[in-house]
Amino acid sequence: MSERTIAIYVRVSSKKQKFRSQLPDLKQWVTAYAEGATVQWYDDKASGRNMDRPGWRQLEADIDTGKISTLVVWRLDRLGRTAAGLTTLFEKLTVRKVNLVSIKDGVDLSTPAGRLIANVLASVAAFENELRSERIVAGQEAARATGKRWGGSTVYRILAEGQPS
Repeated sequence: MSERTIAIYVRVSSKKQKFRSQLPDLKQWVTAYAEGATVQWYDDKASGRNMDRPGWRQLEADIDTGKISTLVVWRLDRLGRTAAGLTTLFEKLTVRKVNLVSIKDGVDLSTPAGRLIANVLASVAAFENELRSERIVAGQEAARATGKRWGGSTVYRILAEGQPS
């Protein structure tokens, strides 16, 4: 491929979720800035806790082969939720001369200020993820302390508790 492509990446965390909150802004960006360039869309319905996602793997392969000139996301947390993973990605994109644009975060890796903001936001995304995990564990501990149970089938719970069916 002689011309380099603009990659648009969308991700939601689960198969039940839809991309609809991200799509209008991304489509508007394409209309305003793509200027006739080839645009390739990549998507995933998977957690952002790791980078092992089918759409991302394809996009990363295209980045590695030099097909991508710009990567556009709605927000940085759509790429991932770990500071280490995101900063490694930012370095890779910089080395490969792939610009990253995050529409909602106002990030553009082609500038020093954009790189600084991207790394700060990556740390904030990781922090938010850790806080969310702490809240979940605290809620589970509080529920256990009051004797609440969850998970497993009703039959299993009845048998485990020794109650008649």
